[in-house]
Amino acid sequence: MSMSAAGPPQGANCAPSGGSAAAPAASVGAPQAAEGRSSPVFRLPVRVYYEDTDAAGVVYYANYLRFMERARTEWLSSLGFELAALEREHGVVFAVHHVDIRYHRPARLGDRLDVSAAMAGHGRARLFALQEVTRGTDVLVDARVTLACLDRVSWRPARIPAPLAARMEIPA
Repeated sequence: MSMSAAGPPQGANCAPSGGSAAAPAASVGAPQAAEGRSSPVFRLPVRVYYEDTDAAGVVYYANYLRFMERARTEWLSSLGFELAALEREHGVVFAVHHVDIRYHRPARLGDRLDVSAAMAGHGRARLFALQEVTRGTDVLVDARVTLACLDRVSWRPARIPAPLAARMEIPA
């Protein structure tokens, strides 16, 4: 996962998520625990632009992955971890290892969406994220994403850096 954001964030914030209902936004940078989950849910507002749509006028399926990538990048940033700094200071990068994604309803040009990210579990060198793309109370797409922490030189699995593990409450 090259968790690079394409363009500036569009007002990232964190808010509780209790399933498919959209919750009111909380303060920017103030994660809150979601009902039924131990990990706070991070939310990134995204507006659908013409470039995101296909000939039928709906969001092209692969673009949901781009929206989720942006949300994960901004989620880490909200925790105080920039991707370039993780690579430079800890010698690690994160790569998507596996995605299990379900498409429920299409988004269309001009829609205002929320893209969420929450940690669902971890290993010593892996993170499991749950992500949703919602429009109001409708869940359009949901996914479980497995991220591998890799040594930037060898591209072999590497332990998640201690400061990030501590922030995410991952045992060392």
